[in-house]
Amino acid sequence: MPSLKDLKNRIGSVKNTRKITKAMQMVAAAKLRRAQEAAVAARPYAERMNAVMAGLAASVGGSDQAPRLLAGTGDDRVHLLVVMTAERGLCGGFNSSIARLARQHAQALLATGKSVKILTVGRKGREQLRRDMSQNFVGHVDLSAVKRVGYVDAQGIARDILARFDAGEFDVATLFFNRFQSVISQIPTAQQVIPAVFEGAATSALYDYEPSEEGILADLLPRNVATQVFTALLENGASEQGARQSAMDNATRNAGDMINRLTIQYNRSRQAAITKELIEIISGAEAL
Repeated sequence: MPSLKDLKNRIGSVKNTRKITKAMQMVAAAKLRRAQEAAVAARPYAERMNAVMAGLAASVGGSDQAPRLLAGTGDDRVHLLVVMTAERGLCGGFNSSIARLARQHAQALLATGKSVKILTVGRKGREQLRRDMSQNFVGHVDLSAVKRVGYVDAQGIARDILARFDAGEFDVATLFFNRFQSVISQIPTAQQVIPAVFEGAATSALYDYEPSEEGILADLLPRNVATQVFTALLENGASEQGARQSAMDNATRNAGDMINRLTIQYNRSRQAAITKELIEIISGAEAL
C-alpha cells in the first residue's frame, strides 16, 4: 500500500508529464498545418506530371528506344526498398506501420527467391528493421538536421537511387511511406518508381512531340523519381505530425484519467489515516 507521500509525488509526476504531452500536442498541431498545406499543394503537380508521363509512356509503348527507367532491366530479380520513416518517435504507430509493410513486402520477395536491398530514410525505420533485416541494408539517409524538407533533399535521395540503378545494383525500386488522409488516418503505401509505373489511363489526345517521346522521357524520368520522392517526404511529414498530435492527445487524456484515479486513492488513504487517528484519540480518552 503506497504512502500518502508516494501518492502525492506520483500525482505531481503525472501532472508534469501531462504538461509535456499537452505542449507536444500543440506543437504537432501547429506543424501539421504547414505540413498538410505543403502535401496538399504538391499533389496537383504530381498528378499532372503523372498524366503527362503516362501519355508519353503509352506513345513509346514497347519501343526498343524506351529509356531504361521506363522499360526496366528486363529482370526483377533484385529489389531496392526505400523505407521512409521519421527521425523521432512519440507518434503512435506511424513508424511501425511503414516498417511492417516494408518487412512484409521483403519477406514475400525473399520467399519467391528474389534478392532484397534496403535503403532507409529516417532513423526510426532503420532501428525497427535492424532486428531481422540488417544484412539487407545498403545505405541510410539522415534527415535529422533538416528542419523543413525541401526539393533539394528529395533530389539527393533520388540521385542516390538513380546512381545505384545505373550501376546495376537493383532491377526494381519501391518507396514505402505513409500517405496523409487525416489526423487519425495515415495510409501505409508502397509505390514503385523504377521501372516507372503510372496510375490511371493515358490521355487519348494526339500530340506531336519535339524532340521525340523517347528523348523527352529520358529527361523527365529522373525528375519524376525526384518528384515522387519529394511527394512521399511531404506526405510522410504531414502523416508524422498528424500521428504525433493524435498520440499526444491520447497521452494527455490518459494522464488526466490517471490523475483522477490517483487523487481518489489519495483522498481515500488520507481519510482512512484521519479516521484511524480519531479512533486512537477517542480510545485513549475513554481509557482515561
